[in-house]
Amino acid sequence: MTDYLRRILAGCMLFIAEFALTLGIGVLGVVGFLALGREVLDQDAAVFDARAFHWARHMLGENKSGWVEQTTFLASRNFITTVALLLISYFLFLRRHRWYTLLVPVVALGSITLNLVLKNTYQRPRPLLPLVSASGLSFPSGHAMISASFYGLLIYLLLTHLRRQKVLRWLLIVALLALIFLIGLTRVYLRVHYASDVLAGFTAGLVWLLIAIPLLQQIEKTVKARFKSTTQLTEKQPG
Repeated sequence: MTDYLRRILAGCMLFIAEFALTLGIGVLGVVGFLALGREVLDQDAAVFDARAFHWARHMLGENKSGWVEQTTFLASRNFITTVALLLISYFLFLRRHRWYTLLVPVVALGSITLNLVLKNTYQRPRPLLPLVSASGLSFPSGHAMISASFYGLLIYLLLTHLRRQKVLRWLLIVALLALIFLIGLTRVYLRVHYASDVLAGFTAGLVWLLIAIPLLQQIEKTVKARFKSTTQLTEKQPG
């Protein structure tokens, strides 16, 4: 009985810790995004953004637009859509995990939709003199937001499914984190976004991921519970 109570207590403590951590990160993310949005609306981020342009050029060097464009393509809608479809097919036909089949498009499409809503809310023009052609509004960065949410989802999948191969898991996680950072850096390097756009995109993408995963988990539990109760009632009815 004592071991049973200890297990219950440990499970409750773990749930509280995970919930508090997720809630804390989510709240900090929302506050951070709102603070960046206010700086943009008040045009107080100009000095920071100007310095970030010089820093990005210093970090990546001159005449690197070819390599940079290939990196930034990894967060484009076409590429993310292709990878998302492959993931959906994998979970649908090979793993037969319906929840992940739903989770992948919700995170990807939700991130794109939310980004468009935020862009039209803030209406910030793109920087002058971009190195490549870019259309649309600037704040928050779509590439940064999509990379944070979608590649963040891949990190979540690695944490939940690759528990035994710890070295490989953490190598892949570090690689994905580096990719997210590089995608944001390339947007500043190419002068298609301000650094404040990128930071806001990272923040919004993370917050969306923290909302989408627990929400869909709860929906999955509710659907399973209702399906189970319906099946039990059907089986009890006399034939």
